[in-house]
Amino acid sequence: MESKWWTLIAVSVAIFMLLLDITVVNVALPDIQRALHSSFSDLQWVVNAYALTLAAFLLTSGAISDLVGRKRVFIAGLFVFTGASAVCGLSSSPLMLNLARAVQGTGGAMMFATSLALIAQAFHGRERGTAFGVFGAVTGAAVAVGPVLGGIITSGIGWKWIFFVNVPIGAAAVFIAFTQVADSRDPNATGVDWAGLVTFSGSLFLLVYALVQGNEKGWGSTEILAFLIASVVLLVAFVAVEHLQERPMLDLALFRRPAFTGANIVAFALSGSFFAMFLYLTLYLQDVLGYSPLQAGLRFLPTTLLSFAVAPVAGRLSVRVPVRLLLGSGLLLVGIGLLAMTTLDASSHWTVLIPAFVLAGAGVGLVNPPLASTAIGVVPHERSGMASGINSTFRQVGIATGIAGLGAVFQHSVTHGTTAALAASGHAREVLAVAHGQLGTLLESGEVTRIAGSLSPAASRALDHSYRVGFTGAFTTIATIAAVLALTGAALAFLLVHSRDFVGSGLSTSAPETGPVGVAAG
Repeated sequence: MESKWWTLIAVSVAIFMLLLDITVVNVALPDIQRALHSSFSDLQWVVNAYALTLAAFLLTSGAISDLVGRKRVFIAGLFVFTGASAVCGLSSSPLMLNLARAVQGTGGAMMFATSLALIAQAFHGRERGTAFGVFGAVTGAAVAVGPVLGGIITSGIGWKWIFFVNVPIGAAAVFIAFTQVADSRDPNATGVDWAGLVTFSGSLFLLVYALVQGNEKGWGSTEILAFLIASVVLLVAFVAVEHLQERPMLDLALFRRPAFTGANIVAFALSGSFFAMFLYLTLYLQDVLGYSPLQAGLRFLPTTLLSFAVAPVAGRLSVRVPVRLLLGSGLLLVGIGLLAMTTLDASSHWTVLIPAFVLAGAGVGLVNPPLASTAIGVVPHERSGMASGINSTFRQVGIATGIAGLGAVFQHSVTHGTTAALAASGHAREVLAVAHGQLGTLLESGEVTRIAGSLSPAASRALDHSYRVGFTGAFTTIATIAAVLALTGAALAFLLVHSRDFVGSGLSTSAPETGPVGVAAG
């Protein structure tokens, strides 16, 4: 087999792992929560630690690869990702897991930043389109099978193996990359924007940390206020630094094109709304309805399979209809789907979510392919790599801030709603006595069953019902917020994305959709 096909295999395997590690982790979160006695904040960091470092290091990894060689950075990323996966599986505490996830995200950024460049270097002419098509199909498949595969692994051999399975696969990919992949670099590369990296990643981390810890520490506390102010200061510093850099990691001049701004707003809105809701959907299916990880994964199929099926249709339509119609209509469907989730109540069965899953799945499928082509199609060809990286960064920022922001509302609402329902039941005193002042913690961590055995049958039933009331009330609140974000993104897509902003004669379809990273996360 020619080395170019081995290059495609190595890159596809690496990105398959990267995307799978988001979708797989989602359905394993409740098991991780119980095994490591994680708080609700810890659980958010399992996803956010990965998304944050992926967002923070994506553009910088691309710049480093231009300087020292894309093959070297890709292999280094594989090493980091594979080693961190092993540490994730060996984790014995939430802190150990979340730190390993952060390192894993760094490796993922190195792989993700170099993947398309390696394929573009290995293939030319018509074969390049074929290679990108294969790559796009692989990423779509990772999104589609992730929840079910995660459910099979978690239910069958345990949550640790969703990470351990990466080790032999990563080792094989490293061997192929070492022996078969050709190296390349940018002869005009001048260096790395370290000031931009520090200010951007610092601002993002402080914002997400403040959102995650705000309920626990107090929103008016000195610590949280200081973190929020520091986040804003670093963001302002980042903008100033990028203006002053000769070769910034994020060229702010690209945002002068309304369509480019619109594409990145769409990326943020999609990830910050629907993909951020996956965490809370998983908790509902498993902690409230009691489904196993596999049963929960199967119930996501209406979304994942429909998005996978609609995406090729959207890709073909993107060269025939104005792209803003696809982006705007897709996000509109997502927003309506999220609003449909607000019909959930304490007595609902999971089937209430089917219309929402179908609408949102179709919406995601409509958005993803034209979003990828828009991000690179409205900038000069020589800036397409940075444009693609910026769009992927906005996706990850959307996931991280979406989960944290929705979580801040959810965390307060689920406790307030449950305690109010419990007070109305007349069994609050018995439950509070058994909980020993830890009821709020138990509610937020989904471990109310830990005290059910110590209650009278009537009090146990009252606690279960009150938790359902509190959880579904909190869930519908954040679903409404997510819907507003998606609908706002839809309106801005219709307003900002116009065909006149595209470079050349039309849409660029040479690059595949590479995920949020991923559905489910993206």
